[in-house]
Amino acid sequence: MTARFTGSQELTPDVRHFSFEVPETESFPFTPGQWVSLSREINGKKITRAYSIASTPAGNRFDLCLNRVQDGLFSPFLFDLTEGSAVELKGPYGTFVIRHPDRDMVMVATGTGIAPFRSMVEHHLASGGAAKVTLVFGVRYPENILYRADFERWQARHPNFTFLPTLSRAPEDWTGRRGHVQHHLDDALASRTDVDVYICGLKAMVDDVRERLKAKGFDRKQIIYEKYD
Repeated sequence: MTARFTGSQELTPDVRHFSFEVPETESFPFTPGQWVSLSREINGKKITRAYSIASTPAGNRFDLCLNRVQDGLFSPFLFDLTEGSAVELKGPYGTFVIRHPDRDMVMVATGTGIAPFRSMVEHHLASGGAAKVTLVFGVRYPENILYRADFERWQARHPNFTFLPTLSRAPEDWTGRRGHVQHHLDDALASRTDVDVYICGLKAMVDDVRERLKAKGFDRKQIIYEKYD
């Protein structure tokens, strides 16, 4: 299939929210949390990259949250797309989805690893899901809290959703949580071991959180994760 670029919004100087449509169809169904594969021939070589969908199903449209990788092969091309440009599309793929919608959840993300959680949280709340969701999101600075307005709005409207942003390089006037996401895992769990934990981000963080959960007695089936490197 083909993904046609319809526009983007700058989230930070190096991160954008991209919107696409699939002109061959009126419906592009996917399960929140899944990813798509985009391909394009660049300098005579076909380059393919996988990106998590950052939106909920809506007709033939989907959104992505992309970080511009310095000296990268594919992300600079995407950042230079003009409206109407086409990219080869495959998918959706992946099993990083909510496994048990009726079971309380803790979600842990860093950086653009927030993308699948934006899709999962919005869909869960919009569909009337009653299970509690606690999202711990780690970045360096306040301006790096991607989709902050969305998560804060959902938290204000849904008592079963809690948003816990934490900054590793917080300014002096920051009154929220400080440090890495691992430091706030206990707060998010609230001494419970009967919840499912979803983790998405770079390998070091994902592996660290997994080990901490195993040490607390979590079964491997309760730990659902996706690594971005």
